[in-house]
Amino acid sequence: MKPIYIIEHLEPEIGTWCMCEYERISQLVGKENLWFTNISQPTKELETLGKVLNTSVKDLKLQNACVLDPEAPTLLTPENIKPYQYIIIGGILGDYPPKKRTTKELTQFIPNAKAYNIGKKQFSTDNAVYVVDRIVKGTPFTTIKTKYKISIKVDDIASIDLPYCYPLDATGQPLMSPKLVNYLKTKEGF
Repeated sequence: MKPIYIIEHLEPEIGTWCMCEYERISQLVGKENLWFTNISQPTKELETLGKVLNTSVKDLKLQNACVLDPEAPTLLTPENIKPYQYIIIGGILGDYPPKKRTTKELTQFIPNAKAYNIGKKQFSTDNAVYVVDRIVKGTPFTTIKTKYKISIKVDDIASIDLPYCYPLDATGQPLMSPKLVNYLKTKEGF
């Protein structure tokens, strides 16, 4: 049975960047396997991507749940993920350097859920789900090729540096939502 991926939204709003990542997550795991929790103002657009709850995952008292947290001491493996029906991931736009928000805002409030990491580098939410889904399907994290820090060329002069970890596709290119790349290239203020 495929697990339920739960994205605990921990940002004050659901901005364009979050929506790009959330759309990609729904494409990766399917809307029937995806919950968004802690959503104060559900939208029709978000409801097309998965189940939407205004309740925090902290209040759901789930059994057979684990939390993905970069600060957790144990690496997620195909073996240790098997008993879990729910995989909880923080919907957090990353900070650089990381502020350990997953631990502070999520993990410590779900004591009955075991915490695991997928390495010590910070992934975007959609890429964290991508990596975890590969692990669920039997691929060890240590065999998933990644690149830390990427640059997105905006024009002939400017580029945007992203200090996060990205899994690589078969051609060695970082996996990233094309919609997000377009958003970053066209957003004012970069």
